[in-house]
Amino acid sequence: MPWQEQIAYYRARAAEYEATSYRDVPGADRRVAALVGRLRPGGDLLEIACGTGMWTRHLAGCAATVTAIDAAPEMIALARQQVTAGNVTFVAADILAWALPQRFDTVFFAFWLSHVPRSAFGRFWSLLRSALASGGRVLFVDDQPAAAALETYVAGSGEVVERRLRDGTRHRLIKVARDPEDLTRQLTRLGWQATITRSGDWLVGRARPMP
Repeated sequence: MPWQEQIAYYRARAAEYEATSYRDVPGADRRVAALVGRLRPGGDLLEIACGTGMWTRHLAGCAATVTAIDAAPEMIALARQQVTAGNVTFVAADILAWALPQRFDTVFFAFWLSHVPRSAFGRFWSLLRSALASGGRVLFVDDQPAAAALETYVAGSGEVVERRLRDGTRHRLIKVARDPEDLTRQLTRLGWQATITRSGDWLVGRARPMP
């Protein structure tokens, strides 16, 4: 199934992630730092799909504690090498199968929401609600819909794409292009107050559960 194949893809991609992600773009780290500064995450923070820690290091400078989770142990191993802040705890686990150890003031994820299949969208946001402490909020960053043009979608599917790694292996994973206005409406229906803005080629979201 695509969800498990997606995890396998990121496990296999870990070794080349640094050279093939947006992190390799000049100025990307400064852009990340600036955006984290504007979002002002704080308190006890849960980062979902932390990858190699590009966002984690900046989140650690704002939050009291950071619990950074990723389903790929290989990604976690790389993140531990690069992020040594004492307030960060790394966890290798699938967020949809993980038992939350506590509630968090902030939940953050970058370029993850587009990997959540439509069938699990409501369940995922229900999990986020249960993860938040009173007064907590969700912050996220993702691709704008135009990024879908760069993907190769499997015939007959609007959310499963195929990617090839440097070793030539092909992998299938979820990539759902979500329009910000439509995403806002979906979250409203699920009981969230959401604001989604555009920052260059990224979407930036802020959401709180409705009272």
